[in-house]
Amino acid sequence: LLGGTVSLIGGHGTAIAWAPRIAEDYGVSNAMEVGIACATFGLILASLTGGPIARFLIVHHNLTPDKADTLDVGVSEEKDDSAIGYMDFLDAILAIDLSVLFGLLLNYGLKMLGLELPLFVPCLFAGILLTNLIPANFPRFSGMRWPSRTSSMALIADVALGTFLAMSLMSMQLWVLIDLAGPIFTLLAAQSAIAVAINIFVVFPLMGSTYHAAVVCAGFGGISLGSTPTAMANMSAVTQRYGASHLAFVIVPLVCAFFIDLANALLIPFFLTKF
Repeated sequence: LLGGTVSLIGGHGTAIAWAPRIAEDYGVSNAMEVGIACATFGLILASLTGGPIARFLIVHHNLTPDKADTLDVGVSEEKDDSAIGYMDFLDAILAIDLSVLFGLLLNYGLKMLGLELPLFVPCLFAGILLTNLIPANFPRFSGMRWPSRTSSMALIADVALGTFLAMSLMSMQLWVLIDLAGPIFTLLAAQSAIAVAINIFVVFPLMGSTYHAAVVCAGFGGISLGSTPTAMANMSAVTQRYGASHLAFVIVPLVCAFFIDLANALLIPFFLTKF
């Protein structure tokens, strides 16, 4: 699991979050180092495989983009000099606090039912629910504008993620993985081969075997081994060379932002408890 869905699908954050429980419950003392190493190599492999997969599919099937689509991702735009106001910043802090509060309550309820998850999972679920319910039903909740996509929220997210990763990486002891280098590389190589095969022979036909499907496969190459930013970077590189695909940039981020995180949060404890 540390070399699979925890690190390759969940990324560094999920690997770091689950590592303490895996280390405590299953006696894997170097769980943190294994998860971080697999997540890092996964990002590299995802960046290397996504583009070539899309290129192979486009050339092999002689695919062309829709002429109606214009390239608007990965191109330079005018710089946004809008300042971040203190009220917008406080609105973002309040939204985070509410998500954490409801996440704590949800986590307590799940523990009462005998289901234990890392605290970030119910908080993530609470944040998704609040972000989708409050703006549509309570547009001016307590006089605030729910900051789902604002510069303030993006700033807090970047600072929090950077601090979280820095604190975790500082305590790593990668030298303890020398004896596990062979098994880790074998595991990653096998999963990379399987991910590429699924991408070409399953995802591409299911998506319709069109140019849009090829761009989606570039994104899937980033998701299956790396992260959402890797998927977006892969698709951006492909569309800049071969042409735009608005449909792919709708499907992949939606799947990454909602379905994958929730499915992963359910699958990890299922595998830990049932196998």
